[in-house]
Amino acid sequence: MSELKRMIDQVAREKGLDREILISTLEEAMRSAARRKLGSKVEVDVAYNDDLGEVEVFEFKEVVEELTDPETQVSLEQAIRLDPESQVGDELGVKVDTADFGRIAAQSAKQVIIQRMKDAERDIIFEDFKDRKGEIINGIVQRFDKGAIIVNLGRTEAVLPPREQVPREGYRPGDRVRAFVLDVKRISRGPQIVLSRTHPGFIEALFELEVPEIAEGIVTVEGVAREPGSRTKIGVSSKDRDVDPVGACVGMKGSRVQAVVQELRGEKIDIIAYDPDPARYVVNALAPAEISRVVVDEVNQTMEVIVADEMLSLAIGRRGQNVRLASKLTGWKIDVKSESKYGEALRAGYRSLLDVVGVGDIGADTLYQAGYGSAEALSEADPGDLATLPGIDEERARGLIETARKYLTEQTSGPEGGGNGEQAVEVREDTAEMEAPAGEAKTETAEAASSDAAEEATDKPAEEPQRSDG
Repeated sequence: MSELKRMIDQVAREKGLDREILISTLEEAMRSAARRKLGSKVEVDVAYNDDLGEVEVFEFKEVVEELTDPETQVSLEQAIRLDPESQVGDELGVKVDTADFGRIAAQSAKQVIIQRMKDAERDIIFEDFKDRKGEIINGIVQRFDKGAIIVNLGRTEAVLPPREQVPREGYRPGDRVRAFVLDVKRISRGPQIVLSRTHPGFIEALFELEVPEIAEGIVTVEGVAREPGSRTKIGVSSKDRDVDPVGACVGMKGSRVQAVVQELRGEKIDIIAYDPDPARYVVNALAPAEISRVVVDEVNQTMEVIVADEMLSLAIGRRGQNVRLASKLTGWKIDVKSESKYGEALRAGYRSLLDVVGVGDIGADTLYQAGYGSAEALSEADPGDLATLPGIDEERARGLIETARKYLTEQTSGPEGGGNGEQAVEVREDTAEMEAPAGEAKTETAEAASSDAAEEATDKPAEEPQRSDG
């Protein structure tokens, strides 16, 4: 076996490159070197001879009677010596001794070969990783670059940008790191693999590794809401009635969820049972707080969640985290209120309704029971909808709406800008109320709910409702 053939086989094996790509690269490099040596006007053909284990270069010249251009022509006399059957006008291929290319040509060939090998290697790496977006990958911390962590993946490197790092997680060179493949880009220096440890998909991928039911498609992850390094809520459902999605994710004695918590270095995880009914889903997402009532406004995608006064801090969570994550998970804007505050708002709304319509035949009770719980709600009513109520025609409906609007204008333009200062709450016509069944809001967390509840309950007074806009 020739030295060149042995080198091609060795490089193909060690670099994982296709042998044909190497041969093609070598031929192109030799073609470039031949043109440098022989001139650009000369027609050359380069081919790798696998039997001889060498690259053969042929120079083609036209056979002429009288030689006028030695670079592109060969005399008939010389052509006959090389090929007795040569005739004037033929193209004669003459094998060129590559040893005559010289040091510069050889160096050029070497550079082309090296560059082509690098390009081919980068292409292979890109092809290997472009379909791995969304997967979890393991690597070793190599070095740090302007806050980013450069991770060695073996054949290539990946970058963990500062924005994709979990706060308070520290690494040193040589540490093993597990991360989510966020993106794979093709740039001039080769493929750039971007990793993340903060992406919600990282949580989903970790559970898929730990929970066979998710990998098999029996249990589905419906959504993930996360504040990296602090807390995560994950909604799960099951296609099999015999499989409890929350229990499957928690595992025996919490083994599965604890494996995920350990990888996240102690981040709390709430596993929520998904429900197609948005109100019940919100109730589940706010656990362990017990919800007494949910008022749904489907038009504005908002919910008023009413809890007992002593449950307010637990429902809101530390710095509003519990309700904020529940809002992200469910996609609804959630306004948590205590029962006492909600009752006061309802009474204020009813009083404003009495001020507008009184207690006559079309009294406040009729409107209140139809969903118009305040003067503000009445002022925004549709006359056609209002006219469907008993004893109200369209003309009367317009009169009621106009009266409500005048009342609100007088209240806001009073001496102190607030009328009697009473708070009105809007209960739209499309508002629906749902009493939460006992035990409906239960969920399982990575840590005992009792200790978590006690910790959160001391953080916020029970008199102030908290709004989350998702």
